Amino acid sequence: MSDFVIVDGKEVRIEGERNLLELIRKAGIDIPTFCYHSRLSVYGACRLCLVEVEGRGIVASCSTLPEPGLKVKTATQEIREIRKIAVELLLANHEKACPTCAKSAACQLQAIARRLGVDEVRFHSTHQPAPVDRTSPSLVRDPNKCILCGDCVRVCHEVQGIGAIDFAHRGAQTAVVPAFGKDLKQVECVYCGQCASVCPTGSLTVRSEIDAVWADLSDPNKTVVAQIAPAVRVALGEHFGMAPGTVTMGQIVAALKAMGFDHVYDTSFAADLTVIEEANEFLARKEKGERLPIFTSCCPAWVKFAEQYYPALLPHLSSCRSPQQMFGALAREVLPERLGVRNKELVVVSIMPCTAKKFEAKQEKFVTDGIPDVDHVLTTQELGRMIEERGLRFHRLEPESLDMPLGFKTGAGVIFGTSGGVTEAVLRYAVEKVSGVQLQSVDFKAVRGEEGLREATVSVVAGVTLKLAIVHGLANARRVAERVLAGECDYDIVEVMSCPGGCIGGAGQPVSREPDAVRQRARGLYNSDKMLEFHKSQDNYVVNECYQQHLGEVGGEKAHRLLHTHYSSRRRITDEEISLVNGSNGAPLAVNVCIGTSCMVRGSQRLLQALVEHIEERGLVDAVDVKATFCFERCDRGPTVAIGDTVIERCTVQKAFEALEQALAEARAPELAAAGD
Repeated sequence: MSDFVIVDGKEVRIEGERNLLELIRKAGIDIPTFCYHSRLSVYGACRLCLVEVEGRGIVASCSTLPEPGLKVKTATQEIREIRKIAVELLLANHEKACPTCAKSAACQLQAIARRLGVDEVRFHSTHQPAPVDRTSPSLVRDPNKCILCGDCVRVCHEVQGIGAIDFAHRGAQTAVVPAFGKDLKQVECVYCGQCASVCPTGSLTVRSEIDAVWADLSDPNKTVVAQIAPAVRVALGEHFGMAPGTVTMGQIVAALKAMGFDHVYDTSFAADLTVIEEANEFLARKEKGERLPIFTSCCPAWVKFAEQYYPALLPHLSSCRSPQQMFGALAREVLPERLGVRNKELVVVSIMPCTAKKFEAKQEKFVTDGIPDVDHVLTTQELGRMIEERGLRFHRLEPESLDMPLGFKTGAGVIFGTSGGVTEAVLRYAVEKVSGVQLQSVDFKAVRGEEGLREATVSVVAGVTLKLAIVHGLANARRVAERVLAGECDYDIVEVMSCPGGCIGGAGQPVSREPDAVRQRARGLYNSDKMLEFHKSQDNYVVNECYQQHLGEVGGEKAHRLLHTHYSSRRRITDEEISLVNGSNGAPLAVNVCIGTSCMVRGSQRLLQALVEHIEERGLVDAVDVKATFCFERCDRGPTVAIGDTVIERCTVQKAFEALEQALAEARAPELAAAGD
C-alpha cells in the first residue's frame, strides 16, 4: 500500500507528520483550531479540527495518526455545522466587549467565527462575570474571555515547567486559575508571558503602559527618550504585514520621533556594555576556579525563576544587570547633563520584546531617590498599536537614524536578541582577550541553533577550552540547574533565556502563525550583525569613551554600582498559612514554621511535627499559636522558624525548643513580677 492519505479526493504523501492535522495543512487546507500548537502536547479540547475518516466516522484530526490508505473529508455539511455550533457555544458565554479588547485585531475566536460564517448566537448565556486580575505588573488575566482551550496551562507546564495556572473545579464551573485561586502576582508566575502569546482570545494579555507613555509625551516639561531592544527591529514589521525578520530599525526611529520622543537610542549599546562587564566577570571567576558555571542574567523571567526555585544557584548568576537596566542607569548618569534637563524631568521608555521586562523595571532595587532607572516598558505589540493610534503609515515612513552616543552599537550587541547570541558575543570578547590574538572570524556557529538545550566546546588557546550550555525554555533550564547542583556537569558558561528562541520569541512580540517566524527573526539579527562595521563589543569606541568619561575601570566601583545588581531568594506563595495549634489564652505566642520547598527539603516538616508534639506534651496548647507558612525569603538558610519576634535560620529541633521556652518565660515575666509585688 502506498504511503498516501486521500484528503478530499487528492493523494497526500505521509512524510513524518505527527497527525492528520499537520498532513492536511501541508496539503494547503487550513483546518481551524484553538488548542493545537506544534510545540505543545496534543490536547484535543476545542473540537474544531474534526474531520470524517471513512470507516471511522468523525474524529479529531490533531489526535489521529496518518495511516496509508485513509480517506479523509475535511468539510462536509455535518462537520461545518458541528464547528459552527462549537463556536456559537463559546460565544454564548464569552465577554461581549470585542471592540475594546486588547486582542481584538488578533483574536482567534473572532477570526474563526467570521471564517465559519457565525452571524448570530442561538444559545443563551449562563456565564457569571468574574473579576479581572490586574495585579501582575506584566499581564492582565480576564477569566470572562477564557474558552478553556488549555493552551496557557500547557505552555506554562510543558515549556516553562512552572504550572502557575491550571484547571480547577468541574463541569460548568471549570476554570483556568492560578494556584489556590489567587492572583497572578501572588503565585509562582515569572511574568514571561508565554501564556498570553498562545492565548487565542483576550483572556491573557500584556498589561499596557500606552496611556502612561502618551501622558509623558504630552507633558511639555518632560524629555522623553526611548531605547529599542535588538529583537524589536526584526519583528515590528509583522504588525504591519511585513515578513518575519524584516529589519525596520530606521522606520521605528522615524515613528518614535513622529510620536514625540525627543531622542531614540539602541539597547544594543548597553548589550555591548554587558558583554564587557560579564566577560570580565567570567574570566575572573575562571582564573580563580570559583562560582562556575556562570549563568547569564539578561532574562528577568529566568532570574525570578532562579530566585524562586534555585536560591543555591544565585551566587552563580552573573551580577550584571540586563541591558535594559544598564541602559536606564547609564542614561540617568549621562543624559541629564548632556540634554540639559533635571533627572526627574527625564523619562526613559524601553521598547522590548518581553513582558517580564515590565516587572524588572519596577523592582525597588532599580529605583534611586524615588526615580526609576526605566520609567515605562512598551512591548513590540504596544509600539505597533501606538503607531496606529498616531495615524502613521509605517510602510511609508522615511528611515531616520538613531541618536548618539547611546545609539552606537556593534553586531555583538545586536545578536543578544536570539538564543546563543549572548554566549557568542561573550566569546568574541573573551577568546580574543585570553589569546591576545585578533579574531579573523567572529562567528561561533557552534552555539547557534534551535534546540532547547545545546552544548558546545570552544577552544580558546592551546590547552584551554570552554564548555558551554545554551538553554531556552525554563523547563530546560530546570534540567540544567538540577544537573549543576548535582555536580553532573562541568560547564563554564550557561546562557538561559525563558522564551522559545530567545528574545525574538518573547511574549511581547507580534503573535505569528508562521511556523518559521522565530527562525526568520533570528536570521534577521545575524544579517544585521553582518551589515555593521564592528562585530565585537570591545570595538565599540563609544563604550570605551563611556568608561573613560563616566564609569572608570571595567568592573570598578562606579561601574559596579551602575551596571551590576544583587539577587535574593523570593517567596513562592504569599499570604498562605496553615494553622496547626490555635492558642486561646489571651495573646498566644506566635510560632511560624516555613514549609516552602527549600525549607521542606531541609527538614522543616519534621521540625514542625516535633514542635507540635512538644507543645501538646507540655500542655502549652492554649499559650501558643502554631502555623505552617510558605516563606520567610531565606530559602538558602532554612529551615526557618519564627518564634515571637525571633527568626531562627538553620533551625534544629533543639534550637526551636530552647527558643520556645525562652519566649514563653519572657512572656510570663510581667505576670510573675506582678504576683511577687
